[in-house]
Amino acid sequence: MKRISTIIILLMLLFTSMIPVAAADNQLVIPTFSIKSVEADKTVTIQTFNFPANDTFVVTMGKIGTRGVGGIKVDTIDSGSGGSFSLTFKIPDALKGLYQIAIRLESPVSGYFAYNWFYNNTSSGTGGPGPSLPPGTFPTFSILAVNADKNVTIRTANLPANDTFVVTMGKIGTRGVGGIKVDTIDSGSGGSKEFTFTIPDALKGQYQIAIRLQSPSSGYFAYNWFYNNTSSGTGGPGPDFGLSPGTFPTFSIIGVVRNQTVTIRTNNLSKNDTYVVRMGAMGTRGVNGVKVDTIETGTGGVKEYTFDIPDSLAGSYQIAIRIESAKSGYFAYNWFYNNTYP
Repeated sequence: MKRISTIIILLMLLFTSMIPVAAADNQLVIPTFSIKSVEADKTVTIQTFNFPANDTFVVTMGKIGTRGVGGIKVDTIDSGSGGSFSLTFKIPDALKGLYQIAIRLESPVSGYFAYNWFYNNTSSGTGGPGPSLPPGTFPTFSILAVNADKNVTIRTANLPANDTFVVTMGKIGTRGVGGIKVDTIDSGSGGSKEFTFTIPDALKGQYQIAIRLQSPSSGYFAYNWFYNNTSSGTGGPGPDFGLSPGTFPTFSIIGVVRNQTVTIRTNNLSKNDTYVVRMGAMGTRGVNGVKVDTIETGTGGVKEYTFDIPDSLAGSYQIAIRIESAKSGYFAYNWFYNNTYP
């Protein structure tokens, strides 16, 4: 069931899971933070960007790969006037000696969150946004073409200059983490570039393949996936779907009727596309969730939809919701409190 309703704008990311803040001019703004410096086993200093004002954030740290979810609470901070500010946190005893540590800031009030990671050695500028890219800007890439079981061609956007990226491929759902190394590339002048990579023998015959670019020096990363069949324009940005390279669909939660419906508002929705809508338990990002609807995007852009909350999730405190297109490869996800709002 679909119906029109109102309010906010939010991301869904692919590669970075951060909730956006709606700026006064309705531009999409994402709270992020970079790692400024580290004193091994002692402290980490971060620099925030685009943080919402007058909010409270719980700071947690955990093992690499956890994104700080369920980590050790190290502090609670007030964002004050928001925007950009510097903070220093103590590394908890339980994490001392670890090579890499995840750190997360999440608000129990607004639901905004951001996460990053750092090398636990005395250093500066490791991980996340750095001087080579403007605050809140991240590298992305789209799938341009595929030769089944042979190679895949990608086009980057916002690639940082003078950086080195390890390219890995893996099974769908892995985001390329721990995948098979297929190449190492130098970004040169950065920005938009095209690369072609050979599909490894171990992944030949796979229906879908995840691909990841990650820099061991700057910490920047991006990931995507593609159908392993001869094609062009599958997955990611493409002219048939009306989105430019580096642009992705997102959606915000604008209304909830407890245990009954949720209403979303999209941003950058690809045109002439079809999305399956799923809901699932909190933390799943809606992956393999209960299918609740299929939507046709038409002209794309900003649209509002209302979906029924499935019986199996009625009574849940928080619910994940995901829209994903098998046609273009675009996806976005979010979550909401299962309480009537606004």
